[in-house]
Amino acid sequence: MDSRSGFRPLEVQNLVIVGSGPAGFTAAIYAARANLNPVLVTGFQVGGIPGGQLMTTTFVENFPGFPDGVLGPELMDLMKAQAIRWGTELVEGDVESIDLSKKPFLVKVDEKFIQTHSLIIATGASANRLGLPNEKKYWTRGISACAICDGATPQFRKEALAVVGGGDSACEEAVYLTKYGSHVHLIVRSNRLRASAAMTDRVLSNSSITVHWETEVIDVEGADWLESLQLRRKGSSNDESIFVRGLFYAIGHKPNTEFLADQLKTDSNGYLLTNPGRSETSVQGVFAAGDVSDFEWRQGVTAAASGCKAALSAERWLSKKNLSNLVLREVLEPAQVPKTTVISTTTKENYKSDAIWQKGSYALRKLYHDSKNPLLVVYTSSTCGPCHVLKPQIMRVLQELEGKAQGVEIDIDSDLEIAEQAGVTGTPMVQLFKGKSLKAQWKGVKPRSEFKTAIIEQF
Repeated sequence: MDSRSGFRPLEVQNLVIVGSGPAGFTAAIYAARANLNPVLVTGFQVGGIPGGQLMTTTFVENFPGFPDGVLGPELMDLMKAQAIRWGTELVEGDVESIDLSKKPFLVKVDEKFIQTHSLIIATGASANRLGLPNEKKYWTRGISACAICDGATPQFRKEALAVVGGGDSACEEAVYLTKYGSHVHLIVRSNRLRASAAMTDRVLSNSSITVHWETEVIDVEGADWLESLQLRRKGSSNDESIFVRGLFYAIGHKPNTEFLADQLKTDSNGYLLTNPGRSETSVQGVFAAGDVSDFEWRQGVTAAASGCKAALSAERWLSKKNLSNLVLREVLEPAQVPKTTVISTTTKENYKSDAIWQKGSYALRKLYHDSKNPLLVVYTSSTCGPCHVLKPQIMRVLQELEGKAQGVEIDIDSDLEIAEQAGVTGTPMVQLFKGKSLKAQWKGVKPRSEFKTAIIEQF
């Protein structure tokens, strides 16, 4: 593993943090400032995306310090930058397994092993599904677990849509979808909303949202794309059909603990058990933070707070066991984080035929017709968290190929017609062209190596 500039490498790590949401990054900030040189495994495809559930939200309005709200992906970018600034080592990959049977612990990440004296598990939770009879058939063809990611796609524009759930996430998604759909149906199993008062008021006062109380989705129907929902009201034996083109799940989550293989105690729902009010798990030296151990609150701010507690607990435990191997900080005050460069839409005036990455329809038309290089077209939307994760990965691939391939970003909000022609059904979506011919297509976040291999095959 490469060490960060200004620090010396460790054969056995002080602390490995698994997970990159508010809990994981906060734990990393505290541990890094304690000179523990923590290693944080971000996750990639298993259990969600790097950054956690805030990557799939629009404005976060209840995180302290942001009076006007902050975009979920932007908040996670700030946390990530702060963790890196103080010396956190990032490993981009998924943890395949952890061996807690011996000391140091052994963490397997994408066929590589990391030894560590202590662990913080901050892997969060994944969205639940309904398990409808036709769910698999219409998954990504009308059914989605992320309205913020997919709501802006052409198939949902000016169409009736539906959200299932009664909490803050469901209410936020219902309100968000009114920007694109003709009407939104909110399907609620109980007779009340579990959301905060502010979110409840927004839903109930919105004439573009109809709430179906004490109602369940029984199945979905359609041809190539979802066309209707079959609903059943509590206490009724008669089913009702409503016509919608999109169904979005917001029905809770299950903790991401499968990779632990029952080595830590959990409750009946799979949440990690910790000592009351603390971070310690059933194995000494292993701590839990965030939604993976929080079945009740599940808020960004409580996750961050638990990450702080886990890092402080790990630091004290390492010190007590005489296991701390503090790194020598060569630079006492790390450099400030550089501001993020915003890529503007390409025009005739600023277009460059040899640029690695450009944005918008003008660049796409020019490169599609003129470029002899493999061309990646990346379809995104401004609120799409997975897009936020994927774009830097693709840019890195193009930089590694040193100009032998090029990329164009298409924002489906700005270039809806192009997205419709391309058949975009959700974001992110990536298409690979060579000589005006479509060579490959991907939906969702994929490993960097997958894109690189496909591009190289076109050389």
